[in-house]
Amino acid sequence: MISANNVTLRVGKKALFEDVNIKFTEGNCYGLIGANGAGKSTFLKILSGELEPTNGSVAVTPGQRLSFLKQDHFQYDEFTVLDTVIMGNQRLFDISKEKDAIYAKEDFTDEDGIRASELEAEFAEMDGWNAESDAATLLNGLGIPTEEHASTMQNLQGSLKVKVLLAQALFGNPDILLLDEPTNHLDLDAIAWLEEFLINFENTVIVVSHDRYFLNKVCTHTADIDYGKIQLYAGNYDFWYESSQLLIRQMKEANKKKEEKIKELQEFISRFSANASKSKQATSRKRALEKIQLDEIKPSSRKYPYIDFRPNREIGNEVLMVEDISKTIDGEKALDHVSFVMGHDDKIAFVGSNELAKSTLFKILAGEMEPDEGNYKWGVTTSQSYFPKDNTEIFDTDLSITEWLTQFSEIKDATYVRGFLGRMLFAGEDGVKKMKVLSGGEKVRVLLSRMMIEGSNVLIFDEPTDHLDMEAITALNNGMIKFPGTILFACRDHQVVQTTANRIIEFMPDGSIVDKVTTYDEYLESDEMARKRQVYSMSESDAADN
Repeated sequence: MISANNVTLRVGKKALFEDVNIKFTEGNCYGLIGANGAGKSTFLKILSGELEPTNGSVAVTPGQRLSFLKQDHFQYDEFTVLDTVIMGNQRLFDISKEKDAIYAKEDFTDEDGIRASELEAEFAEMDGWNAESDAATLLNGLGIPTEEHASTMQNLQGSLKVKVLLAQALFGNPDILLLDEPTNHLDLDAIAWLEEFLINFENTVIVVSHDRYFLNKVCTHTADIDYGKIQLYAGNYDFWYESSQLLIRQMKEANKKKEEKIKELQEFISRFSANASKSKQATSRKRALEKIQLDEIKPSSRKYPYIDFRPNREIGNEVLMVEDISKTIDGEKALDHVSFVMGHDDKIAFVGSNELAKSTLFKILAGEMEPDEGNYKWGVTTSQSYFPKDNTEIFDTDLSITEWLTQFSEIKDATYVRGFLGRMLFAGEDGVKKMKVLSGGEKVRVLLSRMMIEGSNVLIFDEPTDHLDMEAITALNNGMIKFPGTILFACRDHQVVQTTANRIIEFMPDGSIVDKVTTYDEYLESDEMARKRQVYSMSESDAADN
C-alpha cells in the first residue's frame, strides 16, 4: 500500500495540491486524471520520492518495492537492452554484477567464496536465474525483436527506447507500479499487450494516461485531480465521467430549488414585513432564509476546445485511387505495391506496428514525397488537409500564430482568424505568440485550427492525439465522427479508431496491406487476422534463429 497524508505542494504562492489524503491499495489499478497542468505527473513524482512535498508525507508499506516508469531516453545509452530492463530491479542487477566481478578475479580468496555464496543465496531468492528470460518475455511482448536485446540502448530508435523503459518498469513484479503516460509512442498492438499485462497484475498500479479506452480497460478506480484536491471514485474512466456529471447536475438542480425557495421567502418578507398581523411570520421566514446555503459549484480546470471540420465543398463519388505504390526509405522497404480505392463514405484507419509505412503513405498522398513505383489520383472534387506526425519544419518560423494561420484562410481578417484560435483555447494575447515558442499541445491545436479554416473535404491525420490532453482528444474524436467528408488516419488512441473508422487497413511488417470494411474491434477479433499475426510472428522468430 502507498498513501499520501496531508500532502501540500506549493509552487511560489500557488498551491498545486492542498491537504491531499488518499490511499492506494493492493490489487487495484488507479487512473490518475486531470487537465493539463493539474499536477498529475508532479503527484507521481511525490509518490515516488523524486519530489518532496511542501507539507505532509508519503508512506509505503515496509519492504515493498516501488517501480516508476522513467522518460529519460538517454540515461541508459551505454547499457544493453536486456541489462536496462533488469535494472528495473536495481538490487538484483547489482547482485548479478558483483557476483560476476568476484568470479572474474584471478586471486579468488576464501572471503570471496563466502561473499559469493551469500550473493548466490540472495540471487536465487530473488529468482535471478530467470531474470534474463523474464526480461526477454517483456521485450518480445512489447514488440522488440530478440535480435535487438543485446544491442546498446544508444543504437535504438526513440520509439523502441520507450518500450524498453516500460519493460524496465514492469520487470520483477514490483509491489507498487507508477506509470506516467505508458502508452505514449506505443503502437496499438503493444498497447493491447500492456492492457492484458496490467489486468492480470496483482499488485498496486497508479497510471496517468490520456487514452480513455486504456483507462476503461485497466482501471478499477479513478483519482480525479481538480480544484487542488484529489477525489477518489470506484470504477473506470467512463464511470467517473458519468458520476461526476451526475453530481454536478444534482447540485445544480438542488440549487435551483433553493433559489426558488429563496425567491418565495423574499417575496413574502417584502410583502408582509410592514404588516403587524404578519410580522411574526415574516420574521420566521427571515430566519429560514438565513439558513439556506447554495452549494458551491466550482468551475473545473478542464477546458474543452471546439473542433468542427466543415468542408467548403461536398465531395463527389471519386475520391482516391492508389495503384501499386512502392517506396524504399534509407534501404528499408516502407511500401510494397500498395493499392486501394477510397469511396466518398470511407473513414479509413491505418493500423499495425509498421509506422514508417503509414507516415510514408501519408506524405506521398499529401504531395510531400514521390513514390518509387506506382501512382495515385485524387478525385476532381476533393481538397486535402494534412496533419503530419513530424511538424518541426512548420514551426521553424518567426511568424505569430495569427499571422501563420491567416495564410490558409480565404478571409484575410485577423478577427476572423482569431475566432478559430479561440475555439482551440488560444485566448486574448495568445494570438501574438510566436510559432517557435509553442508547447507540443499548442502546436497540435494550431495545426487543427489550420485544418478547420482550410475547409477541406478530405482529412489526413498522422497521430493527431500525441501531446493532447483528454479533453482535446475527446473534442477531436467528436469532430472526426461528425465530419461529413472522408478521413485517412493513423492513431494510437483505440477509442478514436473504434468510433471513427468504418474501414481498417493494416500494414504488415513487409510493407503489404490487409484491407477490411469493418470496425476496429471486429477486425481485431477476426480469425483471419489472428492467423496472419501468428504467421508473421513465426517468420520473424525463424529469421532471428537463422
